[in-house]
Amino acid sequence: MDSFEFAAVGDNCIDRFMPPVGLSLIGGNAVNVAVQLSGLGLRTAYFGAVGADDNGRRILTCLRDNGLCIDHVQVLDAVTAYTDIEVDELGERTLAFEEFGACKGYRPNDLDLQALTRMRHVHIGWLDDGGALRRTLKAAGVSVSQDLSVNAAPCDLGIDCLDIAFASAGDDPAEAERLLHSLLAGGARLAVVTCGARGSMASDGTQTRAVGTQPVNVVDTTGAGDSFIAGFIHGFSEGCDLQSCLEAGRDVAARTCRHLGGFPQSALPL
Repeated sequence: MDSFEFAAVGDNCIDRFMPPVGLSLIGGNAVNVAVQLSGLGLRTAYFGAVGADDNGRRILTCLRDNGLCIDHVQVLDAVTAYTDIEVDELGERTLAFEEFGACKGYRPNDLDLQALTRMRHVHIGWLDDGGALRRTLKAAGVSVSQDLSVNAAPCDLGIDCLDIAFASAGDDPAEAERLLHSLLAGGARLAVVTCGARGSMASDGTQTRAVGTQPVNVVDTTGAGDSFIAGFIHGFSEGCDLQSCLEAGRDVAARTCRHLGGFPQSALPL
């Protein structure tokens, strides 16, 4: 574990694309970000919980095959999380049902926390801990980011202690500007907002930068936002300026839109 400098903590799931697609893939914000960071050459560990079932074993095998350290994944007596996704004739996705399963109530244990506090950067996905982990990591001097768009409960939406706060504003530019100011006012060192087809924006309070999207033949947008986060974090870790970080995120997201799911993998029939 000492050689791993990056980590993603939180949600994993089986994305179940309902008929007519009829396929299942592995996803979840934290997992997608972790796999993409690993694919970008960063030695990355995943921290989370899966069930002691076939889907849990499937996720662990996939993570291992993608070069992730999984020493700190908890295997619990619970169902592995899954999400039912409906796709209409225009390709628009709707989350029809979410079962958080083993992810619900997951907490890193003492050994997990010892490993996490040695990381160079930790990204937090969906995690219903009321902000406890981000505060612990910040106190230990670890750089921390979180995707606030994947959390819903108010107690899990805090911004304090985040070096990078990610959020989504849809296609509304006015909402994007509002979100940027809100995240910075809440204590984020950097605020990054994706704006759907309009691209993305980032601000550190003194400068604001924006980029558009990259033209691409879209197959599926599942996990594109997570891929954007991984690209941005990679640029951030390399000391790139805001514009370059946004462009790095844009390019990784564009690649993800060219295939089904949040990263290249073998889909299974439902």
